Amino acid sequence: MLSHSLDHGVLVVTVHEDPGVGGRAVLLAQISDLVRAYRPAPVVIVLDDSAARGAVVSVVLRVHRLCRGLGTLMSVATHSAPTRRALEVGADTGGTRLVVHARVDTAVSAAFAAAA
Repeated sequence: MLSHSLDHGVLVVTVHEDPGVGGRAVLLAQISDLVRAYRPAPVVIVLDDSAARGAVVSVVLRVHRLCRGLGTLMSVATHSAPTRRALEVGADTGGTRLVVHARVDTAVSAAFAAAA
C-alpha cells in the first residue's frame, strides 16, 4: 500500500493504492508511525495516480493535522489536479499551510530548502 525513503533528509512516503474506506485507519497508522519515527525530518507524501482518491485525501488531511501538532513540515505531491484541489480546500487553515505540489522533485526540493 505504501513505501518510504529518505531523500536529502526528507521523509518521502509514497502511497501506491487507495485503501478504500475500510483501510483508512491502517494507512493513517502506518504514515503516522513513520512521521513520528523520522521526526523532525520534513515529510512529503506522494500520491500515485491509483491512490489519489477520497479515502487517501482524508488520511493526508489527518496526517497534516498530526504534523502541525508535532511541528513537522509536511507537503504533498500528486499529478491529479482534482486531488490537489481537494487537499487545498480540505486543509485546516490554522497553523502551517498544507503545500500541494504537482511534481515529487519540486516537493522534496522545497521541503529540503525549508528545513535548512
